[in-house]
Amino acid sequence: MKKLILMCALVCVLAAAPVSAAGIAGLYLEARTCDVYVASCVANAEMNVAGKHAVLAWKVDKGTIDNVALDGLSVVAVVAASDTLGLKQNGPAKAVLIVDGKADAKQRAALISLAEKQAGDLVKNIISVQSAPIDLTICQCKGGTCSAMKAGNLARIETRCIDATHDKVCGNEAAYYPPLTKDANAKAAVAVNHSFTGKDFNETWQHAERRSAYVGSFAMK
Repeated sequence: MKKLILMCALVCVLAAAPVSAAGIAGLYLEARTCDVYVASCVANAEMNVAGKHAVLAWKVDKGTIDNVALDGLSVVAVVAASDTLGLKQNGPAKAVLIVDGKADAKQRAALISLAEKQAGDLVKNIISVQSAPIDLTICQCKGGTCSAMKAGNLARIETRCIDATHDKVCGNEAAYYPPLTKDANAKAAVAVNHSFTGKDFNETWQHAERRSAYVGSFAMK
């Protein structure tokens, strides 16, 4: 992870989300267990076979919820669903929330509220809320974005830009699935590493080099 951040720093500047006068905004990152940058025929073949798990992460640049300042704090939602997390989620889902270890009690509640507002039904059934140090960095590089996120020893995402030559299989790939969060402005990316090692779901996962990520920002009023 440190190597990825250092490589990004050589060719990019930190991305910053625009913040409105009355709202909250920051960085957004997600990765799933299926490709999001994919041709529709491949996506249809994977439907309800893969892509039932995801990690979503938000880092607040500046803003408040319920008059609680969340500047610089992060929250992560780890989701396990019965169906593929795709164009429309109909089946039940359960979630584990990981709240920034720097947050106090009021900020912890506000970060949970942020995740609920942004992820909607995906985090309607929260089975566990944990506290851990969260490190989320997104860099705006030439040709795209790269990112790295680590939430304690529980969840991790590292991404790189999609290579228009080497990351295409059939030539009909596009950002087939939209981001899972509300109010996101994000681009598809390759998840170099995407993992969850917690015990709450009685299952873990680890994926590498999959076109399964979105990297960008979020903003809401």
